[in-house]
Amino acid sequence: MNEQGVSQFDPEREQLVINAVEQFLEREVRPVAHQLEHDDTWPADIVEKMKEMGLFGCIIREEYGGLGLSASTYAKIIERMSRVWMSLAGIINSHLIMSSCVQRFGTEEQRRHYLPLFASGALRGGLALTEPDCGTDLQAVRTVARRDGDSYVINGTKTWISNGIYGSAFAVLLKTDPKAEPRHKGMSMFICEKGGGFSHTKKLEKLGYKGIDSAELLFQDYRVPAGNLIGGVEGQGFKHVMGGLELGRINVAARGVGVARACLEESTAYAQMRKTFGKPICEHQAIQIKLADMATRYAAAVHLTEAAASAYDKGQRCDMEAGMAKLYATEAALANASDAMRIHGAYGYSKEFNIERYYRDAPLLCIGEGTNELQRIIIARQLVARNPV
Repeated sequence: MNEQGVSQFDPEREQLVINAVEQFLEREVRPVAHQLEHDDTWPADIVEKMKEMGLFGCIIREEYGGLGLSASTYAKIIERMSRVWMSLAGIINSHLIMSSCVQRFGTEEQRRHYLPLFASGALRGGLALTEPDCGTDLQAVRTVARRDGDSYVINGTKTWISNGIYGSAFAVLLKTDPKAEPRHKGMSMFICEKGGGFSHTKKLEKLGYKGIDSAELLFQDYRVPAGNLIGGVEGQGFKHVMGGLELGRINVAARGVGVARACLEESTAYAQMRKTFGKPICEHQAIQIKLADMATRYAAAVHLTEAAASAYDKGQRCDMEAGMAKLYATEAALANASDAMRIHGAYGYSKEFNIERYYRDAPLLCIGEGTNELQRIIIARQLVARNPV
């Protein structure tokens, strides 16, 4: 067990877990994913099966009821999910970022109370960062918590929150000192369970990424115990978020790998079956160039994602590595989705095939967990910091 709280790499155990996930995906998810996605239906039965498999406790330590998997194994699970239906990876991601924040930064009392509930899925939810006027600039959040005796009173709104409707608990970033300078010193994070004064207001409609519930959360004089302040000390919330987002960006990178591979596999198969001018289109140089680029993007994305996950498992600072993986893998997914649609032609544009879903899902990856523009800034700053003249 390292300082991240994850088990050391065990190839045999990893393969057993991955095999079980692959069987679950083929048996329970692939036959229904297409219809659930197009109907934008919450996959209640699938989520229950994911709970039974312990997937909501992937990276939670075994002593707290989780599987204690390494980030490397977790990334491979997410990649395989995303090949079949990317929305499932999102249902897990936000939940496990919340869990990671509690595991890495919470008090021991918070860990012992919440982590077993998170691992079993009895309490399931996610991370509440974004606000109507605040996305990439997290220090601009306006949701405020005011101390009142042995509790805090919270007021504000969060938006685009994954698991917002069906989730029951969230790690919420807010201001405990709105006047603090620099701004991040006034930020804290709380574990908030839905109840009086805390509710969701509406489901947000999206281009893709269907099935998972994205919603707006509303806090109106919501009272939370002071003991739910993660770490027990005010002013640490921004640090907690940055630590949690390292895992989140590895997840999103792995999703990009999964979508890029799905596009590659379906395009390679289709190009061998579809004929034009008397021969399979895979024999046309124009198609060969696209397939070669798709395969190369996928392979590079795999290596960058594995490097980021490995750094995370070693307890190293990996915002640059996670940023690189997230940046490249998600752009690879977007490019592969575009090439896949061109290779499939009209069939790629049809709702009867998966390609149009990949084409709608991929752009989100370039936005979520910090835009790719932000990733470039993070990478450049870390590059300079690590290589001083």
